[in-house]
Amino acid sequence: MNTEVTEEKLQKYFSITKEALDAATAAEKTNEEQAADFLDMASRYYADANHFKEQGDHVLALAALNYAHGWLDAGARIGLFKVKDSRLFTVDDE
Repeated sequence: MNTEVTEEKLQKYFSITKEALDAATAAEKTNEEQAADFLDMASRYYADANHFKEQGDHVLALAALNYAHGWLDAGARIGLFKVKDSRLFTVDDE
């Protein structure tokens, strides 16, 4: 099993997480503040991932990407985001 965090692997996860960040939108008006909070956390971890990558620390970059995507998945699962893409989120497709 190859556990090395390669540049190629890192770019794949950056791409997937960026796509999920761009796709996440608030599900309804009553949850906009909570959705914004989850998106803010995901965006901050995504920015941290970029910082770690620039520093040459691929392991911490990948860890930060996982946190970013975790915030997005959690928001999708509890209905904060209007998403139906099971490729990007842990939700059912429509």
